[in-house]
Amino acid sequence: MSNRRRPRAIVAAVAVLALSALSACSASSAADVETGNTFVVAIESEADVLDPQVAGGWVSWRINQQIFEPLVTEDLRTPSSEAAVPALEPGLADSWDVSEDGLTYTFHIREGVTFHDGTLLDAEAVEYNFRRMWDKTAPQYSAKAAGQTNFIWQNTADVQAVDQYTLVVTESQPFSPFLRMLAQGGNGSTAIMSPASIETYGDDVGDHPVGTGPFVFDERIRGERISLVRNDDYWGTKPSISGVVFRPLPDASARVAALRSGDVDMIAVPSPDSIDNLVSEGYQLSEGTPPHVWYLSFNMQDPNMAIKEVRQAINLAVDRDGMADDLLRGSVNPAYGVQAPANGAYVERTDAYTRDIAKAKELLASVGLQDGFETTLITSVDGSGQIIPTQMAEYLQQNLAEIGIDMEIQTQEWISYLGTWAQGMKPGVGMAQMSWGMTTPYWLYIVTSSKLQSPNGVNVGYYSNPQLDAVMDQAIRATDEDVANDFWRQANDIVTEDAALAPVVNDKAPYVLAPYVSGFVSPSEEWYDLKEVRLEQ
Repeated sequence: MSNRRRPRAIVAAVAVLALSALSACSASSAADVETGNTFVVAIESEADVLDPQVAGGWVSWRINQQIFEPLVTEDLRTPSSEAAVPALEPGLADSWDVSEDGLTYTFHIREGVTFHDGTLLDAEAVEYNFRRMWDKTAPQYSAKAAGQTNFIWQNTADVQAVDQYTLVVTESQPFSPFLRMLAQGGNGSTAIMSPASIETYGDDVGDHPVGTGPFVFDERIRGERISLVRNDDYWGTKPSISGVVFRPLPDASARVAALRSGDVDMIAVPSPDSIDNLVSEGYQLSEGTPPHVWYLSFNMQDPNMAIKEVRQAINLAVDRDGMADDLLRGSVNPAYGVQAPANGAYVERTDAYTRDIAKAKELLASVGLQDGFETTLITSVDGSGQIIPTQMAEYLQQNLAEIGIDMEIQTQEWISYLGTWAQGMKPGVGMAQMSWGMTTPYWLYIVTSSKLQSPNGVNVGYYSNPQLDAVMDQAIRATDEDVANDFWRQANDIVTEDAALAPVVNDKAPYVLAPYVSGFVSPSEEWYDLKEVRLEQ
């Protein structure tokens, strides 16, 4: 293997020419390539806007969280094998206090931090951001940001900067997931943006992102790349690499070819059948157990899906083990719980999710549907956490055909699909697929609460269960984490017994890296820290 690294040009014309040739490229060994000191990542789809409070999807947050930071973050330096749930850590708040009654959060804002545009981070800047997402009377209020983050602010009564570096958030009732929710990303986030940039660009601020993070926005050419450069004035540990380039390559084979040809240093979502070969060629595999579940929501307004026995039959018809082992070649685990394993309230229910075709047929016959019925599933063709959604949907189509359900599949590209999905299922659509999950069990509330039915939230199947709502409310109000988790486990069982969702697989979030890359860690989260990444000569 040569110690020299071949130069890589990343310009529009060359990128187009290279991409057209990728499918024909192959190599039997990993090659050293010249990247300069810029880390180039092939991602699985185009990203959403670079407005972290508005953007949807993990693929977008993985980029946005390099530019922006929340008050509270998670430890992304510890691998998943060592921490099933990442610890909370100070972000732009270097400490915080919570009152005994759980109603008052006092954040001590980190001093000496500036936004990329040179303006000062202080408590007023944080209040400005929070009111953008929460306060309908604020001039900077964004309905889009509020819509993406409303499940964080439901109990917020007030937000006040009480001095230059102290922010107080008052809740109307205890909200135990609050700190963990501040650290989340994917369906909007609470990351702090420069108020000056919001004032200057308004709704177009996503094209001019300004945060406090370790990398600064440089350039975006849609469909081709998003370029970031190192923030040499960063308040924390400065990155080793000089920059990052995110290249959307929706086709998995194109991502693999780009890695082999030396055009990129890391790829997300390698095709399952390529992983073993890449590792044997000298490339590095990094994976973990993030809070991910690839699942189906049922349309409770559909006459068939409204029947519990139908939903139970579908759950029993899904061949989770077959999908994990045969289609996805072990790059995922079969999902036997409605929550992902990476939170403290996970409950495994193999009794409800192990395949049983005979029992599934009995359930359909018990409600007069022994001859089956027709339905429609909506899904994407790509996207963060989606793995290979079209092929997975076709696998489910075959599973359901065995019990007489004729399922049509409707697809869209990722960003368009997110918009369609968030609006809720339309008449004629029986099921909607999504990949999601969080390191807080509060995620279950977000997707099943009767208060968050679309369009007022992302309960896209309009599920409503008063018993579930009551138990989840007790979990949310509990100020002791162990007590809260007991209630969340009860909630998991209610959702499972009622077959409100159909969990299918839990992704291991595999990444494949070139041999010369070091310092990349797969934590128990769907995003990563790039500050420690090095490109070794």
